[in-house]
Amino acid sequence: MENMFILFLMIASACAVSWPSGRYSLPKPNTDIDCPFGWAEGWRYQDNEDSNNINSVSPDPGHHFNGTFNRNTKMYYCTKTSYSGSGSWPRGNYCIARKGGSCPSGFSTGFIYWDDEDNANANSHGGVLPDGEYGRNTKIQYCCRSDGSAYNSMNRPTYQPFYLYKYTSTCQRVRGMNVREETIKMDDEDDRNNSSDGGHHPKKTDTTKMYYCYYS
Repeated sequence: MENMFILFLMIASACAVSWPSGRYSLPKPNTDIDCPFGWAEGWRYQDNEDSNNINSVSPDPGHHFNGTFNRNTKMYYCTKTSYSGSGSWPRGNYCIARKGGSCPSGFSTGFIYWDDEDNANANSHGGVLPDGEYGRNTKIQYCCRSDGSAYNSMNRPTYQPFYLYKYTSTCQRVRGMNVREETIKMDDEDDRNNSSDGGHHPKKTDTTKMYYCYYS
């Protein structure tokens, strides 16, 4: 009984920290827990390059992304659609995905555009997604900041795992959470490739490999 009471106090303490006010979106982890209460779920299926496909995810096995990651990629998101919450995002070095047409205070916006497979393109999507374009190609808008040290731990709800996007340094530290880097590489169109990026966006290499920070 005493152990249950201690567990209850731990959960209550973790829940005392709420997500900041504003609208934004985060990748959904592959856990038994749904998106945070009141958030909306969505997914994007990207038809990646058919020829000599070099998609990869790391660590494999052992990553925590929610979706399917084979020759094509299906990624799930949790999106905060209301302005409820308390406080604002703290200084640090990290990115989130944009929702609602603008970034929360302190962030700068940018995008990544994937030129998906041209031949028999099967892109699709459902639910609520970050700001972007989800047709035959994929463009996602982000919000990033580098106005503080990633080693200065910030407070975030700790009652369930979550992702942030890695920006210009190591993964941002979060008080009470373990963090590790994970990556997704999506092989984009080989012929007349138009993939691009602009503004402030999460860390990536070439046009296809993105870096994430998983908190648990």
